[in-house]
This record gives sequence, structure tokens and C-alpha cells, in this order.
Amino acid sequence: MASPAPETIHSSLWRGSQLASGRAHIVPCGFGNLATELPGGGWPRGALTDVLVQQAGVGELRLLLPALRAVASRPIGLLNAPHRFNPEAAAYWGLPEKSLNVIRASKTADMLWAAEQILRAGTFGALMFWQTHVRPESLRRLHLAAQTSETLFFMLRPLASVSDTSPAPLRIAVRPRRDSVAVEFVKRRGPALAEPLIVPLSHSPILLNRHANLDRRVSAAPQPRSLPAELVP
Repeated sequence: MASPAPETIHSSLWRGSQLASGRAHIVPCGFGNLATELPGGGWPRGALTDVLVQQAGVGELRLLLPALRAVASRPIGLLNAPHRFNPEAAAYWGLPEKSLNVIRASKTADMLWAAEQILRAGTFGALMFWQTHVRPESLRRLHLAAQTSETLFFMLRPLASVSDTSPAPLRIAVRPRRDSVAVEFVKRRGPALAEPLIVPLSHSPILLNRHANLDRRVSAAPQPRSLPAELVP
């Protein structure tokens, strides 16, 4: 007698050779080729998702933008964003300006506290938290807090953090390509992907606040010209 499919026993079960399929707790990612490689076909609600980047502005916001639009009827938190937010950005992104909440704190402990409270409150559609150094126990607390709500929770951290342990069920490394990004699945509920996935992105105009400090470092992207400046809060 053939053994039953794991998902028929419980939605959180899956075979190691297949992607997890719990579609009830995901937000569509907006990219067809990416959806086929994400467990459930989208970004997970109520869980920590690690987004690891070389530096802010390689295309990570454009990658996440369709999901942010999908939850924009509720507040979206931008915690410890690396640049000042330009109100014109909301209009270009197709997001209600009032839905975006820029949150800053001078101490790491205060930022972690704010993130945990937002997640436990469960009133935000999404929380994006930029942080360089996070201790493993702090990541566990945030992941547990995320599990109490249906909030999309993205932590945007340096690519160097790829070797760190993390309770996140989904970890992706995002690297710039010409008119696209290469997405590597560092960790997911399913088999490893042999090659990075190339996700095409639309261009983003220069909408940085004129008072913001621009990062003049040369991008590590392997192309002869610079990518268009990424819009970040």
C-alpha cells in the first residue's frame, strides 16, 4: 500500500525532495518563476524571512514590492531603514503613503524591542527590519513573536550573515544583475536549488531624498555599468 502524501497528514509536513505546500499562510510574491521555487508559492506570513544583501539598494525592495502592495491595507513598518524615506516613493511604489511607518531607535535593544512589540500586536501587514548584527537568541525571540501573528516579517541583513545560524524557515541571498537580481536559496522547506534564480525587475527612478547621505561605494555587481539607484526609505 502506498504511503499517504505528507501534506494530507498535516499542512506543515513535506518530503525532503519536494517543496512545502502550505499556501494558507503565504502572500504572493508577484514573480512567476520565483513563486515556483518558494514553499507554498509565496512569502510566508507569521515567520521570520532572512533577506541577505551585499548592500542596501541591490534590488531587494523591488523584489519584495508586490507582496508589500498586497498587504498595504494594513500598516507597513520600516524599522532602522538605511536611508531617509522620500514621500514621493510611496506614490511610485503604488503604496498608500499613510500605510508606511518609519521607525527609528538609537539603540539595538530598543529596535529589537520595537520589532517584537509590532509582531506580537499583529496589526501590521508587514515589518521590514534592517539590522547588521543580531544575536541568535534575539532572532529566536523575533521568530517566535512573528509566529503569533499573520505579519510578513523580513529581516534585511548583510550577505556576510549567510554563515550565521538562524531559525528563519526561509533565507535568501540577493545579488544584483543587470535589470534583475539573482536569488539564492540559502535555506527553504524543500530541496536545495543548484543555481541562483534570476528574477527580472522593473527600473526604479532616482527618488532618494536630496538630504540623504548617498552611498558612493562601487557596487560589487558583475556588470560594466552601475545599476539604477535603488529607492530605499
